[in-house]
Amino acid sequence: MTIKRITVVGAGVMGRGIAYVSALSSFETTLVDISQQQLKAALENMKLLAEKAVAKKKLSKEQSSNLFNNLHTSLDLQAVVKETDFVIEAVPEKRELKKQVLETIDQYAPNHIIIASNTSTISPTELGSYTTRPNQVAAMHFFNPVHRMRLVEIVKGLETAPETVHIIREVAEQMGKETVEVKEFPGFVTSRISAMVGNEAFYMLQEGVASAEDIDKAIKLGLNYPMGPLELGDLVGLDTRLNNLKYLHETLGEKFRPAPLLEQYVKAGRLGRKTGRGVYEYTNEGERIPK
Repeated sequence: MTIKRITVVGAGVMGRGIAYVSALSSFETTLVDISQQQLKAALENMKLLAEKAVAKKKLSKEQSSNLFNNLHTSLDLQAVVKETDFVIEAVPEKRELKKQVLETIDQYAPNHIIIASNTSTISPTELGSYTTRPNQVAAMHFFNPVHRMRLVEIVKGLETAPETVHIIREVAEQMGKETVEVKEFPGFVTSRISAMVGNEAFYMLQEGVASAEDIDKAIKLGLNYPMGPLELGDLVGLDTRLNNLKYLHETLGEKFRPAPLLEQYVKAGRLGRKTGRGVYEYTNEGERIPK
């Protein structure tokens, strides 16, 4: 099966990143969202990303032009999935929302399509059960920022067909990614580790062990992480981090109980880069403001 047309559902941080690498990899790509404002913001973000890449000679002008020739946006999921080969669902980690999106895809998409979810925690078996074709559903977990991070976790559900895994791997490799196949278990490999490290960093911040800057610096220089856990939380979104921890706490137990300070930040609307303030503060362009 040759994949030519990819639909990405959800124009948030992850969805726009996936659409960017998809279009850059010569797939005809449509980014779908319910908000025109969100789609506009996603396009502006991708144009800025491409401009920076061209300026740094990481992309040629021709590659940038081809990227945007391959990229489309839409508010009409029902219409778009009728004409696609492969769908990547990248909406927030909320079961009911994912259920609604996957049921719509299942109802209107052609029989042959593969449905991949960018979930970082939710069972692909459960996601597959929202469709009439669970054999064509699996998790395809990208990492943020998508254009830099090389890994894709592929997680098959109970009824996922081997051919589905094979096609997802081929698509990921065409996007320039390396893949690992992970058995279905809450949090997979990376989300489970990342959530625990990020949560512990919040506990240390809450306890006054060190400043946010020094916690991140210690982890980067002492453990060779490319980004500190508090910086990463701001990038991913502290609401997303909290949702993941709540799910892992529910499924794996007490060691994943969210830090009270993280819950306070989310209640206060301090969600990270996307709101201009999380652990750190940011400009309208998403650049961190030094303290």
